[in-house]
Amino acid sequence: MATALSRKMWGLGLTKRRRLDRPRSRRRRRFSFPALFLALCLVGLALLHVWVRLQVVHFGYVLSTTSKLQNQLEQENRELRLELATLTSRDRLEAMARARLRLTEPEKGQVVILP
Repeated sequence: MATALSRKMWGLGLTKRRRLDRPRSRRRRRFSFPALFLALCLVGLALLHVWVRLQVVHFGYVLSTTSKLQNQLEQENRELRLELATLTSRDRLEAMARARLRLTEPEKGQVVILP
């Protein structure tokens, strides 16, 4: 009889626990969805922050490379302008015309002025 009585009490205790556990589990479910959503939002924001930082670093490298290329091209442009100026100078062209083509200054009778 003592065992039957303890079994009944034990069984009653479980039913009471089950009845009390059900609302708690529902409460946990209610609170788990906002917590899960908040956690997912935080993870998403963290991933977005990391992606933005990686893009900043990537574009920093691109900008640095582009800046170096621009400086090289500007230096090459200055060198080419200097070379063009020396190759098209009057003194050099006159010296080349006299040496290679054996050209001389025209005489008074060789110059014809057109109307």
